[in-house]
Amino acid sequence: MNSSAPPWRATAWAPTSTPVASQVSAAPAYIPVQARRSLASNKINHLPSNGSPAPQPNMSAADEAPRPRVEFPPAVRLYVQRCFAPENQVASVSHSEMQEKLRHVITDAAENHKLDMIDWERLALPQVMIQNERNKILANPSVSNWGMSSLPSSPGDTGRKRKSTDTNQQQSGKESPPWRKANNRNRFEDRVTYPSTEKKQRMTLDDSSKSKANLEMRKKRFEGVGYGNSGTSSPVDSPSRSVDPDQGPVVGRCQTLEKNYFRLTSAPNPDTVRPLPVLQKALDLLKKKWKQEGNYTYICDQFKSLRQDLTVQHIRNEFTVLVYEIHARIALEKGDLGEYNQCQTQLRVLYAQQLGGHPTEFKAYRILYFIYTRNWTAMNDALADVTAEDKQDLAVKHALDVRSALALGNYHRFFQLYLDTPNMGAYLMDMFVDRERLTALAAICRAYKPDVNIRFITEELGFESDEQTARFILDHSSEDTLEEKHGSVRLLTSKAAARFEQAKAEANRIVDIKGQI
Repeated sequence: MNSSAPPWRATAWAPTSTPVASQVSAAPAYIPVQARRSLASNKINHLPSNGSPAPQPNMSAADEAPRPRVEFPPAVRLYVQRCFAPENQVASVSHSEMQEKLRHVITDAAENHKLDMIDWERLALPQVMIQNERNKILANPSVSNWGMSSLPSSPGDTGRKRKSTDTNQQQSGKESPPWRKANNRNRFEDRVTYPSTEKKQRMTLDDSSKSKANLEMRKKRFEGVGYGNSGTSSPVDSPSRSVDPDQGPVVGRCQTLEKNYFRLTSAPNPDTVRPLPVLQKALDLLKKKWKQEGNYTYICDQFKSLRQDLTVQHIRNEFTVLVYEIHARIALEKGDLGEYNQCQTQLRVLYAQQLGGHPTEFKAYRILYFIYTRNWTAMNDALADVTAEDKQDLAVKHALDVRSALALGNYHRFFQLYLDTPNMGAYLMDMFVDRERLTALAAICRAYKPDVNIRFITEELGFESDEQTARFILDHSSEDTLEEKHGSVRLLTSKAAARFEQAKAEANRIVDIKGQI
């Protein structure tokens, strides 16, 4: 047995007496490397977070100096927080688009050393900037004909129409943005092949002239309409209300407590918008005037102006909820369902943002309101919003019982609930109680023959007196349906049945959101 070491062991473990020639002749089967002595040296093999190449072990200390870190001012940090706030999200702008725009805005400001120069509180949010850019593109008449130049010029190219159109757009670098693709997907012009370019040019000119004509007509229509006064200047051309759309929400400077409501026809003027401290003082004044004077026309106008100032300044807090709740209660008291419905719709959005207020009270009002309008689709949505905790509230439980009684046709239970309504729900039930009385009278006429005591009807249908009951019956039937017998007035159900069935059908027609039949 040969005791000499194999060739692959010769280099690593050869004794000092081994001839040099034998070491040269034996080639090693591996590459020797230096063993790692500690974990610290491994850190330099990783790329830093900024993506720059990793420094080598033999680099000097000056070469390994880290890049200076940018310290963002508190205003920039608050600006980023507002960008990601749920109430500031825009459905048409995706999260990735907003992030990309935000990165571009902050990076550009940092590179130009403008982080401390920009008014971040008034700067528009990235999603607002994207919307403004899209609106400018859509308002441009030339953009409305996007893709027309890429239509095939001969009827024989219809088979390759889609492919050639996409290729031309990519080559020209003018591919239409996603929102334009969605809007123009079903346009008739995009699905027609024109044999000549002359006809396409004529269509482009026609579309441009129509857009300009529409702008001129709109401008003339608003001539003579002032903002907050009786001025004759056009709101479109008024220099005092020219606001940069990229500056975000308006910050009011008006100090007047009372201000009439005017529908906005252009960007709001900060000189006519009241800031939050002034709006709080204005609300206290309106509550006092409502208690003293009770002038609903004046109060409603002032509250609409108050709500408008909150909207243009993007103010959403507990004070906003308080304003809408007070206006909704006043509108209920005066039977103004149009204003109540506007407040109710906005309150549902505000309650979803956990801004305080009385959400259970107005959930009960919503259920009663949809009973009145007979909007069962909206009723299903309202019932889906009711939680197990809400059902413990007295007002919500009452509203659910009212709905159940009507669904079962239990008019006896319904009028018991009508006489014991919490909060301001009685104002809503007053709006449809006569309709349910007609339905109950139609059922009574079918069940009781040949007549029924009018006193029984008074007690069952929640009337205050027999005289009120008789007056209600005569308003929906004739005098021959009432007869005095045995010292009491009785309703002849056989004669009144057809009259009340007809009145019931008229009363159960669908009601729209403004309370109009």
